[in-house]
Amino acid sequence: MVRKTVVAVDGSPQASAALAYALEEFPESSITALHVVRLPEGYWTSFTDSETELPGYENAQESARELLESAEQTAAESDRELETVVETGKPAREIVDYAVENGFDQIVIGSHGRTGVDRVLLGSVSEQVVRRAPMTVAVVHEQADR
Repeated sequence: MVRKTVVAVDGSPQASAALAYALEEFPESSITALHVVRLPEGYWTSFTDSETELPGYENAQESARELLESAEQTAAESDRELETVVETGKPAREIVDYAVENGFDQIVIGSHGRTGVDRVLLGSVSEQVVRRAPMTVAVVHEQADR
């Protein structure tokens, strides 16, 4: 049985490390790179009937396509293929919902390494995914060159 792995990508060094980890550690897994475009909340949403009319929507979609093209190139350098998907909404919720709805076995996500007050007050996407996901979640830290 081929395992299914979803990797959250956002252009950060931590997300790049997560993708590299998934490609290396799960050679038999089918991998999907997922980018979530965060939609604005509040004021702007009351003036539009569709998310495509929100300010910056087209730019965000173009950035997502570029990020996912880069992920495909990274996979190709490892002689791997991957699927790519763009979702819109709140990142942690969309990552978990996508993984559940599509039968993924695991999620791989980068850690932003927040500590102290930032971690307590803001909460990171990776922490929220770990709390909500019913499947295995691997949180990958970027390794600094020493």
